[in-house]
Amino acid sequence: MSPQDYWKANLKLLAILLFIWFVISFGFGIILSDFLDRFSLGGFKLGFWFAQQGSIYGFVILIFVYVFAMHRLEKKINKKEEENE
Repeated sequence: MSPQDYWKANLKLLAILLFIWFVISFGFGIILSDFLDRFSLGGFKLGFWFAQQGSIYGFVILIFVYVFAMHRLEKKINKKEEENE
């Protein structure tokens, strides 16, 4: 895998994760909050919960997903480099 392929895969992953981050924070917390307020979680309206707590949980999950995906990508690169040697 060339360095260009590595960065292309990295940027693709970042774009996907940033889109999910945007949906969680802006979409669920602001745009869809009125709709989500029809439901409750732990005694709180779901729109409020996403704005205050849910987005934080989502961000932490996205960090772990990024770490896992990058570890897998770097393993793949190292495996191909070992085959080329």
